[in-house]
Amino acid sequence: MTSLNGRTAVITGASSGIGAATAELLAANGAAVALLARRKDRLDALAAKITAAGGTALAVPVDITDAADLEAKAALIENELGPAGIVFANAGIMLPAPIEELAVDQWRHQIDLNVTAKLSTIGAFVPQLVRAAARDGVADLVNTSSIAAQNIFVNFAVYSATKAFVTHLSRHMRAELGQKGVRVSAVEPGITTTELQGHVTDPGAVAWLAGVRESMELLTPEDIARTVAFVVSQPRHVNLQQVTVMPTQEVM
Repeated sequence: MTSLNGRTAVITGASSGIGAATAELLAANGAAVALLARRKDRLDALAAKITAAGGTALAVPVDITDAADLEAKAALIENELGPAGIVFANAGIMLPAPIEELAVDQWRHQIDLNVTAKLSTIGAFVPQLVRAAARDGVADLVNTSSIAAQNIFVNFAVYSATKAFVTHLSRHMRAELGQKGVRVSAVEPGITTTELQGHVTDPGAVAWLAGVRESMELLTPEDIARTVAFVVSQPRHVNLQQVTVMPTQEVM
């Protein structure tokens, strides 16, 4: 892949899984990475690992559902590392449940993190992306969506709807920001071995996910990290608008 030297990459949900793997890979290819998540101990450990490998990393503990704190941390990152030229808006939660259960708290949690916090992240960093694109000729906003944005999964209605929002938002933003040199992409992973499944409490979904894990080889966080790295390392005139990454054996 093309060197990312001179580019600052902001990664939300960086304390584990896809976010952590992407941070390591982008740093290994020259980007200075800002690691955003709530778990400070994990961010510190990841930043130390990246630094020990010769990279540049800044641990930034933040709750991205707190828009004011996110704005403050965005300013801190620009002061420390320069304007964000890559933003990987990756943080999210998956809490499937039958609609009839009226799991309103879970609905709100998914909307707050997958939709509202995504918009807060975009709002906090788009001005930096525009400045970076003016300086470097290109910048990238990559949003983590899901195959659930396209396909139907029983009991996943609210989660799937939030991810459909992310994919469609990304398309619109690509048209809006592309004229300013900011590429916008949605990455839609199929089933991936991350902490996301560990938050699931619905018995039917738990059983279904367990069966899926036994029946096929799932994607890994490193698989998605390589996809993100590929997206942001394209020539400046190339924008991969939507990338769906599936386990070979997954049929839904």
